This record gives sequence, C-alpha cells and structure tokens, in this order.
Amino acid sequence: MTADAPGPESSPDDESEHLTDAQRSLRAQMLATEHWSLLASRSTTQGEVLTRIAIFITLVSAGLLSLGVLGNVTGFRGWFGVAALGVLFLLTFLGLITLVRVYNTATEDLMYVVAMNRLRGAYADLDPGIERYFLASANDDIVGAQQTYYSFHARGSGSVVFGSSMMVITVVTAAVAGLFTGGVAIGLDAPVWLAVVLGIIAGLALLVGAILRGYRMYLHVWRTHVPLRTSAGG
Repeated sequence: MTADAPGPESSPDDESEHLTDAQRSLRAQMLATEHWSLLASRSTTQGEVLTRIAIFITLVSAGLLSLGVLGNVTGFRGWFGVAALGVLFLLTFLGLITLVRVYNTATEDLMYVVAMNRLRGAYADLDPGIERYFLASANDDIVGAQQTYYSFHARGSGSVVFGSSMMVITVVTAAVAGLFTGGVAIGLDAPVWLAVVLGIIAGLALLVGAILRGYRMYLHVWRTHVPLRTSAGG
C-alpha cells in the first residue's frame, strides 16, 4: 500500500482514540500475548500435520517395498493377493484419515492468519502510523489473508493449490486408492484392462472429490466470517 493510496476501512466502534496512555500500553501487551499464542498454535499445528504426512508417505514406501519382496518370495501366487489387498486397504484407510486432518489443518491455518491480521488491525488502531511498516496485511478479509500469505503480488489459486503439501498427500492417497480398487477387481477375476480403468476412475474420483471438499471448506470460511477491517476495493 503506498502512502497516497486509499486506506482500509477501519474497524467499527473503535475506541482507541479515547484511551489513556496506560490503557494503550496495557492493550498492546494483551494483543502481543495473543499474537504469540496464535504463532505458537500455528507452528504446533503445522508441525503435527507435516509429521503425519511424512509418516504416511513412509508407510506407503515401506508397504509397496514389502509387497515387492513378498511377490518375489511367493512368485505373486498363493496368498500374495490377500496380503496385497490387506496392505493396500490399510494404506488407503490411513491415507483417508490423514487427508481429513490435512484439509482441516488448511482451514485452521487460514483461521490463524485471519486472527493475526485482525491483531495487526488492532495495532494500527492504537498507532495508525505503524501500518505502513507491515508487510503482512492488517485487514481480516479475503484480500488481507491473500496478502499475508504472499505480500509481493497476487498468486494464482492454481499455483497455491497444486504446490501445497495438501496436494501431495491427496495425490498419493488417490494413487493408493486406485491400486487398491484395481487389486480388488483383479481378485474378483476382472480382466486387467477393466481393473486398470476402475483403478484410474477411483483415483481420479478421490482426487477431484478431495479438492472440491477443500474448496467448499474455503468458501464456507468466507461466507461465515465477518471481518472487522476490509481492504480498499476488497
């Protein structure tokens, strides 16, 4: 925001101009405490979900490697099919519950960003001259959240989604689900071509369904959230 650009709409019912210096100091301390609490909670949440993603990908690698070793031992005959389906079912189930957590974390992270934007707005209400030093936004609307995620220019939604850890876990889970579906089809004596087609359909269905669910969750946030400060033109 340049110095001569129109400023954001400030929060309604702002009483900071009527506060004494002691009250301003106390409010700043309370806001800083809340800010640090949000930062700690966001860091903990991100660390937890990244650990779960790493554990799941490790389990997928170990599971597929185990199936390869087991296949060499059994010649891909006998009880190999049952073991393969059991491993793929377990990996698919673990992938789904990890996926649920990852998508929930995405909205939680957005909540932390919006909350910290709101606190910056409170800092700006206490000292209006300080806002020009913020690289992140002091507005808790959708434009402000996007600015905080990346302040230099607007990123396309495609690069944000497809470059995220959320997409990595979604693709891996969809691939495992496709393998499991194809394996079930083979176990029911379906031709190989049909098993491949069913596996691709299942994987794509999970991939598209998960992305749509995440998008609906994102839209729901902004339908229900009422910002205190809005960006100029936002």
